[in-house]
Amino acid sequence: MKIIAVTSLAIPDVLIVKFGRFTDFRGYFTETFRRSDYKTNPKINFLNDIEFVQANESYSKKGVVRGLHFQWNPFMGKMVRTVRGHMIDLVLDIRKNSPYFGKIIAYDMPSYGDHETGEWIWIPPGFAHGNFYLEDTVIEYFCTGEYSPGCEAGISPLAEDIDWSLCSPEFKKIFDSETTKTDKMTEKDINGFSVKGWLETTDSDQFIYDKLI
Repeated sequence: MKIIAVTSLAIPDVLIVKFGRFTDFRGYFTETFRRSDYKTNPKINFLNDIEFVQANESYSKKGVVRGLHFQWNPFMGKMVRTVRGHMIDLVLDIRKNSPYFGKIIAYDMPSYGDHETGEWIWIPPGFAHGNFYLEDTVIEYFCTGEYSPGCEAGISPLAEDIDWSLCSPEFKKIFDSETTKTDKMTEKDINGFSVKGWLETTDSDQFIYDKLI
């Protein structure tokens, strides 16, 4: 796996892993995952003890908004990439006592055949995850925990108490324009918790900053 760079976003625990593609007149070839690199490459040593136990693929039509989802028992960290299309990823900190609690960040992740690099975004446990799509898009994500339907919840992307101050104003503007209509969101996502509402549940004690870092 040709790892080029690993960078932190505005919330430092959320990381971008950029990897190279080998391109020529035919197109490209790339390794998106190599177990030995994830165990030994010093650029991604934060994944040394991580085991991915489930891989998912998702197709979304232009204008779809998903999230913001999370689970516990087991906790689930995610490595997410755009296979083709244009996704903007959303990550909300739900760790109690975190200096970033209630803050959301957005990261632009287009992927086309003529790009010489690809990217993974690492979302560790303690974050609610979602995305919205500027065109028909396929994404892939590796998970550190198997899906646990009895131990999942979501915060509505439309919750008025989400703090967007770390987000690019450009991405917030795009998000607002994409959500003027909610016909491409599920009722479950629309009616998810507010940040305050989630904080008032006993399950919110599953995500404590000092225990998850």
